[in-house]
Amino acid sequence: MNRRVMSAALSVPLPPETAFRLFTAEGERDWVPGWEPVFPVETPDDTEPGTVWLTSSDGEETTWLVLSRDFPTSVSYARITPGVRAGTVTVALAATEAGSEVTVTYDMTPLTPAAAEALDAFAAGYPAFIRSWSELITAHLG
Repeated sequence: MNRRVMSAALSVPLPPETAFRLFTAEGERDWVPGWEPVFPVETPDDTEPGTVWLTSSDGEETTWLVLSRDFPTSVSYARITPGVRAGTVTVALAATEAGSEVTVTYDMTPLTPAAAEALDAFAAGYPAFIRSWSELITAHLG
């Protein structure tokens, strides 16, 4: 079993100050089909370090925790799916003439051999996964 660090970039036609929200728990509701974060406590700012939310997808329950935020240039999350995988997701935004270049880095460790196989498959498809984000955001922005 191996830890996997995957990174890929996409372009967003918005400045970082506006694009940042697209990569938050609440902001992803706007463009990620089926994304329904649940906050166990009232959360006025979903990017405040220490904020926790839960997601459910494909039969897996995942706990997310905001580790750090440097608005509008970066946000980092811990992502733990008990018994499956654990790691971090970091989003870095840089201003460009056309808007923002957004680099998304997943640093994940599988917790079982079966999870390692699934993580290897995810890593192999990671560039296409991030391309799908670009397509979904473009469709959302119209």
